[in-house]
Amino acid sequence: MTDYLQKILTARVYDVARETPLEKAAMLSARLNNTLLLKREDTQSVFSFKLRGAFNKMAQLSAPELARGVVCASAGNHAQGVALAAKRLGTRAVIVMPVTTPQVKVHAVKARGGEVVLHGDSYDEAYAHARELAKRDRLTFVHPFDDPEVIAGQGTIALEILRQHQGPLHAIFVAVGGGGLAAGVAACVKRVRPEVRVIGVEPRDSAAMHDSLAAGRRVKLAHAGLFADGVAVREVGEETFRLCKRHLDEVVLVDTDDICAATKDVFEDTRAVLEPAGALAIAGAKAYVERERLKGKTLIAVACGANLNFDRLRFIAERAEIGEHREAVLAVTIPEGPGNLKKFCELVGRRSVTEFNYRIADAKEAHIFVGIQTAGRGESAKIAAHFTRHGFKTLDLTGDEMAKLHIRHLVGGRSPLAADERLYRFEFPERPGALMAFLNAMPPAWNISLFHYRNHGADYGRVLAGLQVPASEQGALQKFLQRLGYRYWDESENPAYKLFLR
Repeated sequence: MTDYLQKILTARVYDVARETPLEKAAMLSARLNNTLLLKREDTQSVFSFKLRGAFNKMAQLSAPELARGVVCASAGNHAQGVALAAKRLGTRAVIVMPVTTPQVKVHAVKARGGEVVLHGDSYDEAYAHARELAKRDRLTFVHPFDDPEVIAGQGTIALEILRQHQGPLHAIFVAVGGGGLAAGVAACVKRVRPEVRVIGVEPRDSAAMHDSLAAGRRVKLAHAGLFADGVAVREVGEETFRLCKRHLDEVVLVDTDDICAATKDVFEDTRAVLEPAGALAIAGAKAYVERERLKGKTLIAVACGANLNFDRLRFIAERAEIGEHREAVLAVTIPEGPGNLKKFCELVGRRSVTEFNYRIADAKEAHIFVGIQTAGRGESAKIAAHFTRHGFKTLDLTGDEMAKLHIRHLVGGRSPLAADERLYRFEFPERPGALMAFLNAMPPAWNISLFHYRNHGADYGRVLAGLQVPASEQGALQKFLQRLGYRYWDESENPAYKLFLR
């Protein structure tokens, strides 16, 4: 059996890696009623821990092996580690990456001298192609996780953690993809401080290690979710499974919304933006604390990567509030007619409305897609029940993936009932009750035929509203707009409105 502690102690990583800080996440710790420390592997030169294992493996190759070059398969972070190690060691590096890899990782590998080959839609397809290239061109294959030297390189993170924090420690949380990081950390920690729990964290849609440990053998998933692309592995390694089965205490599963919420949590504490796989351990720590009702303990989460495509931030921001249980997403049916929308807003009360989508469609009923700020888990069901008791049929969509991804953007369309409609865009200071003030100022005889509002966290709220105002009352409409005191724009002749809504 390999003595991993010895291998970790003698691993060569600091030619390219740095000892990363262990920092307290002050605000998140206060919310969790536990001390959460972040091991900041996102601060490495390649913004990921992966260079540790890659360099340790390649530094031990023979001169003939280095002369021929190396090849690897990776979704990005291991690739950057291999490219950097190859540049430092003066050898060629061929990197096979899935075509789904974020461009920020592709560009980073090329910038470090790696020869990028895009192949396949998944890591498994890229892996098979890299193996073919290794055989054809006599290149040394550098496995991203299932190699003792790679595992030992990742295990140096545990050595740093145990040196940096020598006080009471309840658990260390690590992201799990193929299992190299978890195996290396667990193998080290359990030899030095066996009382400390080492907990792996996986996305629910990529739970290869969780399912394998439950089955007692390696399980190959039919599919692996791509949101956390850094851990999108269908089958864990043979050696990593052996080590995790022996040393890992458990694997916690989290969903996409949990990961997005954890990304926001880390940003609020550090101003760093982690990639989904990089925030995985933090999401797992939060889920574990909630499940165990833990208080007063010290926990460490490895923030293992920050190679994020900028355009993903929109999705992460959209889903973070739901992941933190700060937003309820509801479909509400109200009777069609003047005054009912205002009555609904009165029921919302002083809660902040985060989104409001409505388009007149039926002479009897109207359907509203609404987001409402909440204080915690389970509150969405209470709000739905509150609306139902007051005569508004309500469907709680907070856990509905299709609604959150698609339906919220599809509310609208043309309506034969939208006669005498004028379209206005409004801007008003964002504060609780501002939406209600807008509705209170409107003459009750005018029907709202379209309404869209989304809280973007800015100083000003933005509303798009359709008002059904007869031609004979256009003078009154202008007086209302002036009296309202909000900035507004008449969009009735907007070509997009004409094309899609009128």
